[in-house]
Amino acid sequence: MILKVWNWYQNCLSVHPVKTQVISSAILWGVGDLTAQCITHSAAKKRLQLSDSDTKFMINWNRLAVTSMFGFGFVGPVGHFWYEGLDKFIRLKLQLMPKSVRSVATKVAMDGIIFGPFHLFVFFTYMGLCAGKNLPQVKEDLKRNYVPALILEGGVWPVVQVFNFWYVPVKYQLLYVNLFCLLDSAFLSWLEQQKDAPWKKWFASFHSMNEKGGQC
Repeated sequence: MILKVWNWYQNCLSVHPVKTQVISSAILWGVGDLTAQCITHSAAKKRLQLSDSDTKFMINWNRLAVTSMFGFGFVGPVGHFWYEGLDKFIRLKLQLMPKSVRSVATKVAMDGIIFGPFHLFVFFTYMGLCAGKNLPQVKEDLKRNYVPALILEGGVWPVVQVFNFWYVPVKYQLLYVNLFCLLDSAFLSWLEQQKDAPWKKWFASFHSMNEKGGQC
């Protein structure tokens, strides 16, 4: 069964690469948001010491659809062309040998410096606008969520991408990233729902202190 699914995916990827990545990203980000909803519900139930009879888990279908559309409209197409283009840029423009230390290090650095921050900015802006917030409110959400997400993800994704760029063939690198996006979408959806959690306020205050220190 698994082998048949894998062969079917390989065929779809070779015939319709962009369409396959778009659809798979939508599915994985939707599943990730559903996971985040379950985690948030379970954590709230434990914190408030509620029993199963007191609270029933209800799927927020609107939020699920919004998150899936982010995978469909941004992660799938943009991610596809980013990783394809990144590989071509490293090989053809910089003329670095594939799988070499310099090649992998350059890919990880460019991915973390360019695509990672841009991806987070688009995610939180998109989620805020879809929630009906105006631009000043979206800006406040970015102040609250962006730095914590950038720091926490910055400690994980470089390790993920080192393995990806070193061992995974270019043909399957998008699949590898999409699978980790399942966890990433759960994390970002959970983070976006944390509002003014104390640990996020600490990140924000630490960042503002650094900014003030830089102005002195």
